[in-house]
This record gives sequence, C-alpha cells and structure tokens, in this order.
Amino acid sequence: MRISFRKNKMRNIFNSEAELLREYGKDNATAIKKRMAILNAAPTLENVPSEKPTRRHPLKGDRKGEFAVDLCHPFRLVFEPDHDPIPLKKDGGIDLSEITAVIILRVEDYH
Repeated sequence: MRISFRKNKMRNIFNSEAELLREYGKDNATAIKKRMAILNAAPTLENVPSEKPTRRHPLKGDRKGEFAVDLCHPFRLVFEPDHDPIPLKKDGGIDLSEITAVIILRVEDYH
C-alpha cells in the first residue's frame, strides 16, 4: 500500500531510526517498523492481518473510518484510508479490498 503521513513531523520521526527510538522507545520503535513493513507490503488493507500480533481493526464512535494496528500494549498505530471517496461495499461498510493507500495519523494509547 501507499503510505503517507498527516503531519510532516511524524513522517520525519518514522524515517529516522534515532528519532523513532527517542520518541517511542525501543519496544514501540521495533513494533512500528514491523507494522510499517506489513502495511507497505500489503497490496490492500484487506491483506493486513486482523489477528495478533498485528491485529488490524476498525475504530468506532467518533473515530469511525479510522483503523489501528497493535504496537506494544497499550499503544496503537492509527491510520485512515487515503481515498476520496472511501470505497464502500453494498452494505455500507468500507471495502478493505479496495483500500490501496493509507494516511498515518498518530501513535497513541486511546484506551
């Protein structure tokens, strides 16, 4: 998938191993690199595993339309589809097989 970042600061952090370590610590930096490799290698969002350890999952409520993958508990890498309009299935849900680009929004503990 094509990956972009909502904020240039985050892109710069993710593109520098030293900054990634400084900002998120060793364990989360390692997990972020693994999850980014998985996202990058997947042709579509449907191909990103929904089981552990990656655990791609949709968010709910005021975060509807966003997705996350697990990092080191309790942190998540949060992103959204980079499509306009968002591809939908007939039932109104997001068609993950058509999502070929995402925007990285943030790393956070939203629990």
